[in-house]
Amino acid sequence: MKLGQILLRKHIIAPQQLEEAIREQDVYPLKLGEILIQKGWLAPQALQEALKEQNWRKKGFWII
Repeated sequence: MKLGQILLRKHIIAPQQLEEAIREQDVYPLKLGEILIQKGWLAPQALQEALKEQNWRKKGFWII
């Protein structure tokens, strides 16, 4: 599952925020989480939790 999908699913960011951050990735060579933090839409701790979930899902350990 992509990071943006996880953040949306947890209601941490709004769909409009995700769309804007993705558009900015076309302009700036930053990762999605970096952009969201720079804009003040995402706390570093929330990013770490979402990345942890993403990693666990990738390995097949996340069950929800």
